[in-house]
Amino acid sequence: MNKSLFAAALLAGTLGLTACGNDTQTAEKTTETPQSGIPGMTISNARMVLNAVPGNPAAVYFDLAYDGDDSFALDRGAVEGAKKAMFHDYGEYDFKVQMMDMLPVPIKKGDKIEFKPGGKHLMVMDPPKDLKPGDKVNVTITVSGGASQTFPAEVKAAGSES
Repeated sequence: MNKSLFAAALLAGTLGLTACGNDTQTAEKTTETPQSGIPGMTISNARMVLNAVPGNPAAVYFDLAYDGDDSFALDRGAVEGAKKAMFHDYGEYDFKVQMMDMLPVPIKKGDKIEFKPGGKHLMVMDPPKDLKPGDKVNVTITVSGGASQTFPAEVKAAGSES
């Protein structure tokens, strides 16, 4: 990316954050924020499915599309108010298919990646206890190099994975 273009984008983002800091309503914790972050990245169909057993991990599923010019790898995820979140996938080990930590996923222009039940997903450890179906929660994914994308995910009840 051109250094002056990157500097201009960084300055514009910083100015936008500074302007938001003066609004007392924006300073409050909110779960309804628009997507922000990585140019060219679009997240759709985002949802967090709660576990049937309260206190057990939840899972975040979403569709990621990327049409930007840079290439990077998906590195880590976080969910507002949760103790920890980690990317998982299913793979074969010792002749059995099982869930495991996901290796970094390379992303380049034109890629579309589906995070879905039985495949890639963001496992959410100790999700906020007060979340209920219909709520929204902010999810942040971070890529190599440190850039991040934040998006809202609708909270769904256990059993509504689709």
